[in-house]
Amino acid sequence: MVTAIVHINAEVDRIPEVAEMIADLDGVSEVYSITGEYDLLAMVRVPSYEMVAEIIPGRLNKVPGVLHTETHLAFRTYSKHDLEAAFSIGLDEAD
Repeated sequence: MVTAIVHINAEVDRIPEVAEMIADLDGVSEVYSITGEYDLLAMVRVPSYEMVAEIIPGRLNKVPGVLHTETHLAFRTYSKHDLEAAFSIGLDEAD
């Protein structure tokens, strides 16, 4: 499995709809709105590098409202913890 972490700059007034369109792409497992230099972070998980090349420049970069992307490929996974827990801010949904 190949994992790509994609930082995305989007048109500010379209961030929610851009995030939803990206989340609907095959191979995209999660999209997060984030603070800092970028607006969104997408996790792309696919079986091959060829599919990374198809999804990111071929589809994700063409989503209306995407201004710029920066892609990082993961070499190894050092933790098997659920990614949702890793990005959690400690809020309980049951409360």
